[in-house]
Amino acid sequence: MIITTTPSIEGKEVLAYKGIVFGEVVAGIDFIKDFAAGLSNFFGGRSGSYEGELIQARENAIKEMEKRAIKLGANAVVGVDLDYEVLGQANNMIMVTASGTAIVIRE
Repeated sequence: MIITTTPSIEGKEVLAYKGIVFGEVVAGIDFIKDFAAGLSNFFGGRSGSYEGELIQARENAIKEMEKRAIKLGANAVVGVDLDYEVLGQANNMIMVTASGTAIVIRE
């Protein structure tokens, strides 16, 4: 399946628009990752533990969006947008949302 942020796919004819599809993931950050990120913040540098959580959450959100597009009979998703939010009373959860338009293209 082609998944792209662009509004169209060059060289591909759109046969049908199936609708907007979403993929949402809410991931909690555990104490150990939070502690490690705090050390990175104190000493400087990148937080590999948070980056890993973000990468995994983003990939899962895109996969969820793809599954929903397939259920609609689509074979591509265009106009994909990714949003990130911090949630929870202690800001220890991240939410990643992927959205786009499910379409059918001539292959």
